[in-house]
This record gives sequence, C-alpha cells and structure tokens, in this order.
Amino acid sequence: MSYTNLLKAVTHLGSPKVLLVGDFMLDSYIYGDALRISPEAPVQILKVVQREYAGGGASSVAADVTTLGAQCFCIGVVGHDTNARKLTNILKDLGAETEGIIEIEGRPTITKERIVGLAQHRHRQQLLRVDNECTEPLAKSDYQRLLEIYREQLAQCDIVCLQDYNKGLLGPDFCQQLIALARKAGKKTLVDPPVDSDYSKFSGATLITPNRKETSYAVGFEIETIADAEKGSLQLQEQLKLDTVVITLDKEGAYLRTNEQAKQLSILPRTVYDVTGAGDMMLAMLAVSLAVGQDTETALQLANIASGLEVEKFGVATVSVDEIVNEIILTHKGKTGKIHGVEELVRHLDYHRQQKEIIVFTNGCFDVLHRGHIEYLKFCKGQGDIVVLGLNSDNSVRQLKGPDRPVNNQHDRAAVLAALESIDYITVFDELDPLGLIQQVRPDILVKGADWSDKGVVGREFVESYGGRVELAPLVDGKSSTSTLEKLKQIEENKDREG
Repeated sequence: MSYTNLLKAVTHLGSPKVLLVGDFMLDSYIYGDALRISPEAPVQILKVVQREYAGGGASSVAADVTTLGAQCFCIGVVGHDTNARKLTNILKDLGAETEGIIEIEGRPTITKERIVGLAQHRHRQQLLRVDNECTEPLAKSDYQRLLEIYREQLAQCDIVCLQDYNKGLLGPDFCQQLIALARKAGKKTLVDPPVDSDYSKFSGATLITPNRKETSYAVGFEIETIADAEKGSLQLQEQLKLDTVVITLDKEGAYLRTNEQAKQLSILPRTVYDVTGAGDMMLAMLAVSLAVGQDTETALQLANIASGLEVEKFGVATVSVDEIVNEIILTHKGKTGKIHGVEELVRHLDYHRQQKEIIVFTNGCFDVLHRGHIEYLKFCKGQGDIVVLGLNSDNSVRQLKGPDRPVNNQHDRAAVLAALESIDYITVFDELDPLGLIQQVRPDILVKGADWSDKGVVGREFVESYGGRVELAPLVDGKSSTSTLEKLKQIEENKDREG
C-alpha cells in the first residue's frame, strides 16, 4: 500500500466505540537508585525516588484505544480495594468508560508491582515483579451481571475486543456467549489470546492475534519459520472457524490469513527497549481501524507500525496518531519525523540552539492549503534555519472560524504540511491564541502575515523581551482558505441553479 493511502487511513480513524472485555490490571512501578548491598541478606538496597501507576492488561488496550482518538467501554472485574480506585481513576482520566467494571468482594484487583533500579539515576532495569491476583473463575451471578452490561452496550459499540490473560474472567462459556451475541448483532469480535493449548472458547470470533509462542502452544508445534506460521494460521482458522488469523512474529512482522489471502507483512527493524504492551497496541489499532471500515491488510499494516513504535518505549506505553504519521513519512518519504508534542519539540529545539541555528515560529489553521500558504511558509524558511509551525487544533479552529471549519482535520493538515520542505517541526495547540506555545518555543524570529500589522502580533512583546524580532510576511492577493471555500461554494450554487 502506498504511503499516501496509509496516511489517509491513519488520519481518518474517527472516533468509533470499542467494547473491551478483559483482564484489567494495575501496574505499579517503584523506581529506586541502587545504593549498596544489604547487610541483612545478599540483596541490593534501593532508595525509592519515584512511584508510578499505570493500567496493565486490558487497561493498556483501553489506553491505546483512547490515545488513537476512539471511545472505549470497559467490562471486567476489580476487587473492593484501594487499587481498584486507582485503576478506575486511571481509566477515567484516559477518557474510557468504566461503568462496566464491577467490584467483587474477596477478589483482589490484579496488581503487578515492578521494582526498577536506576543506574546513574537514569537507565532503568527491572529487578523484581510482585503479582497480587486471583485466577479462579467468577461466580455465576457475577457472570450474569457482566452479560447484562455487555448486552446493553453491544448495540452502541462498533467492535468487540476480548483481551485474555488467563486471570479467570474469560472462561469458555462466558467467551462463547460474548462471541455469539456479537455475531448476532453483526459486530466483529477481535481476540488477543493467552498462552494456552486450547483455544476452543474463541471459536466463531472474527479475528485472533496470537504471538509466536502463543501460536506454538495452541497448534502443538513450534512456529519458527514463515512456513510454520502459514501452517499454524490455517490450522487455527479451520479449527476455530475464524475469518482472520494474525500471528505476530516479532522482528519478522506478522502473518495474515483471511478467507481471501495468506501472506507475511514485514516491518522495519526496531531497537527493542521493552516488549511489554506490544500485543495490546496491536489489538487496539486493529480494533480502531477495522471499526471504521479499513480492510484487514491496511489495519494490520497500521498495527505493525504502532506496535513497532511501542516496543521502543519503556513499559506499557501508548502510541499517538501523530507518531504513526511521523513513522509513515519517515519510512516512505525519507523525511525526519516532524510532528511532535510540545515537550518533545522543546527538547529538539534545545539541540538546534546548541548548533547556533536560528529558530523561526509561525502559527495558523492552514485548513485548505493554497499558493498563499506555500509562499508564506517559504518566507518563514528564508528568515532562519528551523521553522516551527504551531497548528491550530480542530477545536480551536471551530471556535475561531465557526462550526463548519476545519474542512480537514488536524491530523490531515499536519500530515500534508509535514511533506513541505519549508517546515521542520509541527506541533498542534488547542488554545485560541499561541502565546503560551510561543513562550515555550522561545523563537528567535516570530512571523505573521502583513495583515496583522494593525491587529497587534500576539507574542511580540515576549519575543522582543529577550532580543528576538517579529517579521511580517507579504500576502498573495486573493489567496486564502476562506476565499477558496467561497469559490467552491459559489461553483456548487451555480451548478444547483443550472440543474
């Protein structure tokens, strides 16, 4: 698939609703500096410097889904304990709906506590993990409560995900009921299975995503070669009556089998920092892509990219649409990634300042790109070495331009602008004016159009306070997004009258 089609796919994920059933867990991280060996026993003493909590298991999938811009309704169980409140608060902060997560007395919230040593205060190394969990099946009454919630939500959701870590929730009868109800409702069911020799409980699902090890257990032979993956995928598809099998093959990408095709999809080599959460990212991207109607191969290509980015991060980490856009541009166009959040952008700019490069900043909506924009951005590039573009978010454009704008969403606009040679970095901001962003970027030169000479350039006083300057770019007469849209509107009205 061409990079332009991939860009179009990832920037049009929309906001589908994913119904996620699975083992929700709390990940706890204790970071400590390694000091010395304990006099009590031959063990390392760590001085705690930081504690962090994050969602693990199905919670990680929920985080990935919401980061991709989709909605997520969670169904699962937690204990009646403080960790349950920490976990549900994390999910709520992500924007996930947690009404389907029920508390069960006498059953702990699944918690994985990781002790992480810090070498030289920076380099992380996991030393120990302590698990608190119960893996027994639920009581019949608890399953009934969850099924009632599932039935209520099924009609409102676009796709179903089952994330199974063998923690007792997704038992055979329960799984089969979930899959059958989804099929009856015409909804796809995606499964990320555990290590198990019997996958019969997933029979009738739409798609399953075992990794190499999980597939080996399920089919009874080692998946070492692509030929093994081909054979294993066929066995799973036929035994479980699946539409699609995706076997993830780490550095070899993934093997895809559908009713129409069977092929390997390769990926770029990665610097693997931590594989934790890669399967969660794979499931999330497949779910969001398929929910909006992408074909399976496109969805898998996007999922390969997303999970590849995830393994380059420590622990369970999310991957944003902008990161995926950057990666597609890097892979297919030979460009460096241009789209960044503010914190990451500032780190890049620190490097450029060390190289004595002049940083230029401008901002705008850049909704319908036209010649005036191109000339304006060329002017910006002519003022210095590094051009940073602050791009108005969809929300801020609506407030500035009205409810019918923008025509193109922020991901589309950023992807198109990133292909221009005159722009080095792009960051999206949500405020109505860019002053806060300008204060973080601290440009040497601030550029605005000549039409701002009488309005007062936002950020002028701040930039000039440390010796920077403001430059006003000449405008191309008759060229603006508004005038372009007016012309298009006039053409349509003329067609209507003539018709």
